[in-house]
Amino acid sequence: MIETNFWLFLAAACVIAAVPGPGIFYVAARTLSEGRASGFASTAGTALGGLVHVAAGSLGISAIILASAELFAAVKFAGALYLVWLGIKTFRSAGRALPLDSEPAGDTRAFRDGVLVEALNPKTAAFFLAFIPQFLDPAGASPTLQFIVLGATSVALNTLADIIVVLMASATRTQLIGRPHLMRRLTQGSGVFIAGLGLSLALVRRPAHG
Repeated sequence: MIETNFWLFLAAACVIAAVPGPGIFYVAARTLSEGRASGFASTAGTALGGLVHVAAGSLGISAIILASAELFAAVKFAGALYLVWLGIKTFRSAGRALPLDSEPAGDTRAFRDGVLVEALNPKTAAFFLAFIPQFLDPAGASPTLQFIVLGATSVALNTLADIIVVLMASATRTQLIGRPHLMRRLTQGSGVFIAGLGLSLALVRRPAHG
C-alpha cells in the first residue's frame, strides 16, 4: 500500500467517523434507554458487525449481494425489520424500572443486537465497497490484505466515535435517572428513533452499477 494513500484514507475515515450516522444514533439510543453498559455492549456488537462487512468485502460476498437486487432486498428488509422490532421492544419497555446500568443478560442481548443490526445493513457494505477501493494500490502485493487493513482501521475509528457518544449519552442519562416520567419519555423516544432507523433502512435503494 502506498503510504500517501494510507494517510489520505486515515484523514477521510476520521472525518467520516466524526459525522453522526445510523451507528452513532443507534448506540446513543440504546445507551439512553438501557444504560452505559448496554451502550458499550451495543458498540462492541456494531464493531463486530462492521468487521463482518470487511471480511465479506474482501471475499467479494458484499459485491455479489449489491449486484443482486433480490439478495440486496432480502438483507435490507431483514435488517429493517429487526431494527423496527427492537424499536417497538424498547418503546414497550419504557414503563419498567430503569436501573442506572443494564443487567449482564441485557448486555449480552445488546451485543447480539448490535452485531445483527450492523451485519444486516447493506449501506455499510456499499460504503466499504465504494470508499476503500479508492485508496488501494492495484500494483501492491495483496489488494485483499490492503482492503482488510483499511476496513479494520475504519471500523476502529467508528468504534472510537461510538464510545465517545456512549459516554456522553450515559452522562445525560445519569442526570435524568431521578426523573422517572422524563426517563420514560426518553426511553419511548429512543424506541421510536430505533424503529425510525429501521424504516429509513427499508427505503435504501440498491447502488447503481455501470
